[in-house]
Amino acid sequence: MVPEMIANPAPICLFAYKRPLHLIKTIEALRRNPLASRSHLVIYSDGAKRAEDAAAVREVRSICHEVSGFASVKLIEQEGNLGLARSVIGGVTEMCDTFGRVIVLEDDLIVSPHFLDFMNTALTLYEADEKVFSIHGYVFPVHNPLPETFFLLGADCWGWATWSRAWRHFEADGRRLLKGLSRANLRRRFDFDGAYDYSGMLQQQIDGRVDSWAIRWQASALLEGGLTLYPGRSLVRNIGFDETGTHSSKTAAFDVEVSDTRVQVMRIPLIENEVALAEFADYYRGLKPKGFKGVALRLKRVVRRFL
Repeated sequence: MVPEMIANPAPICLFAYKRPLHLIKTIEALRRNPLASRSHLVIYSDGAKRAEDAAAVREVRSICHEVSGFASVKLIEQEGNLGLARSVIGGVTEMCDTFGRVIVLEDDLIVSPHFLDFMNTALTLYEADEKVFSIHGYVFPVHNPLPETFFLLGADCWGWATWSRAWRHFEADGRRLLKGLSRANLRRRFDFDGAYDYSGMLQQQIDGRVDSWAIRWQASALLEGGLTLYPGRSLVRNIGFDETGTHSSKTAAFDVEVSDTRVQVMRIPLIENEVALAEFADYYRGLKPKGFKGVALRLKRVVRRFL
C-alpha cells in the first residue's frame, strides 16, 4: 500500500512541554512525510510545572500556533501541569474515543519520511485483529538484522499507534498489573528474560517514584496477550537524551539513524518473533558493561525516559 492509496490517514497526537527546539525538529521531520498534508494533527501542550518553565512553555505554544503543512492543526493548551503520564493517558483516551485510532508522538522524536506510511498501512491491515494492540516505529540498534516486520508481546512508547479496541485494555492501577503479572507467571517475560528489571520499574511507579504511563501500557498489553508490530529498521530517532527531558539522562545508547527506505508491511503470523525477542534482550544486557561503576543507576535513569 503506497501513501496515495491510504484514503483516510489516522490523526496524529503530539505531546509537547517546554522544549521548543526539539519540537521544531519533530514537526519538521513529521511534515516531510507525504501523508502529513492529509493528516489531522492535535498537539497537547502541558502547562508549566514551575515558574521558571513558563517562558519555554509560551515559546512552545507560539511555535504550535504557526504549524502548517497538515490537513488541520488543533492546539490544546492545558492551564496547569498534568505531567507526562496524565497528559498521555488523557490525550490518547480522548483521541481514541473521538477517532477510534491514533498515532502518538512526543516532542523529542524525529521520524523517517516513511513513518506515517508504515503506521497507517499497519493500522489498516491489522485493524480487525483483536490480538494486535499497537504499531511501533522505533527499534533498538541491535547487532543482527531483523525481519522486515515482526511482532513482540506487550506495547511500546516511542512513536506508536493504536486503536480504541486495544486502548480500552489500558489499566492505570500498577498494583493490579504487578499482581496480574505474578499470577500469570509473566514477570520474567516482562523483564525480557531478566535482561532488565521492568517489574522493578512498575513497582517504582506504584511507589510514586516514577511517573510512567508506558510501563503500565506495556504491562496491560502483555497481560492481555496483545502484540505490537515493529519495523525491521527504525523509523524513529529519539533526540531527548540530552538531559532536557523529564526523565532523561545523557546517553547515545539508543541512538539510531532513521530508515531512508520504505518498510514493506504485509500480513505475518500473529505470534511473537523469538529471534527479535532475543535480539532485544541481548541489547538490554549489552547496556550494562562489566566493571562500570554506577551503571545500574545510570541505566535506570535512561530507561525511565524510555517509559
